[in-house]
Amino acid sequence: MGYDTKKQEKPENEVDVLEEQSKYLILFNDDYNTFDFVIETLMEVCRHDYLQAEQCAYITHFNGKCDVKKGDYDTLKPMKDSLIDRGLSASIN
Repeated sequence: MGYDTKKQEKPENEVDVLEEQSKYLILFNDDYNTFDFVIETLMEVCRHDYLQAEQCAYITHFNGKCDVKKGDYDTLKPMKDSLIDRGLSASIN
């Protein structure tokens, strides 16, 4: 009895649903908001714990941006809007 060693491939028109839904909420650095404000905002809006929010704030500061949340567009959109309403710069990619 032999095994079929051919790799099964997806048809070209079939898209991986999880890949299609995965988006990133990106926070951009600015010169106006304090670290404490950014940390507090990430904890409230994105439900980060303190350490995660602090790390995202430092990454944003030193790299100019940080992906602070991964998810589908419908989940990330209200978070992005809330960050912007609080004076932060954010986008969904």
